[in-house]
Amino acid sequence: MEGSNPFLSPRELLPTAAFYFPTDLLLTQAGHRSASDVVVAYNLTWKSTNFKTILEWEPKPINHVYTVQISPRLGNWKNKCFYTTNTECDVTDEIVKNVRETYLARVFSQPADAAGSAGEPQFTNSPEFTPYLDTNLGQPTIQSFEQAGTKLNVTVKDARTLVRVNGSFLSLREVFGKDLNYTLYYWRASSTGKKKATTNTNEFSIDVDKGENYCFQVQAVILSRRANQKSPESPIECHSREKGVFREVFFIVGALVFVVFIVVILSLSLYKCRKARAGRGRKESAPLTAA
Repeated sequence: MEGSNPFLSPRELLPTAAFYFPTDLLLTQAGHRSASDVVVAYNLTWKSTNFKTILEWEPKPINHVYTVQISPRLGNWKNKCFYTTNTECDVTDEIVKNVRETYLARVFSQPADAAGSAGEPQFTNSPEFTPYLDTNLGQPTIQSFEQAGTKLNVTVKDARTLVRVNGSFLSLREVFGKDLNYTLYYWRASSTGKKKATTNTNEFSIDVDKGENYCFQVQAVILSRRANQKSPESPIECHSREKGVFREVFFIVGALVFVVFIVVILSLSLYKCRKARAGRGRKESAPLTAA
């Protein structure tokens, strides 16, 4: 049953070292075989981006299976990925319940032919993981450009996360609020010298030189973190004022052509109607000829 612990009864039985994870302890566990000749999991690693979180470990099983448990620091253990031969387990649905909580996981090893049997299987603890501090920031993207004279507004698109409130997935901004900053790197297309601007919103307003084309990259930053502060930089996006002007002119010319086309059609229709009425009038006023 979820929340119960089928392997070890009380949480107090966990060794004190489980919360400190010294390297020599993990190496000792990694090289140890149980009485059933089962290899204990090692190299437990959290892989997380925008709160999508997977626990990975080694080695690939040969004659054994794994079961994962995860728990908040002061909560109950929950079983995940029962009797699996995989070496990873998706725990996103647990950690997104409270991304500011600190979690601990452990991986149990059991003989493949003894799954569900009594006894205490060997296990290895993971490092602690706090999603709000430890999840990697995904690569952001630039959503749009709007230029007015020498002012260029650049809008950054917020990534969606798997954190859910009232059935809706939250954006990165909705999770981090003002903790989330963006840094914009920009340069003239004809130059290699970069400038940068920073904002704690999703909007930049920068000064550009008239008639120059510019290229941009954006990066997400959480300044309150001690580590893992920055995302990868976005793909390079270039903006051409001429292309924007051409696009505007194209739409204006297209609209004018459409209006002229409608006017011509209406004029031809009216001309045909007048001609038809004039023809009928001549026929009605013509004198009858004698038989």
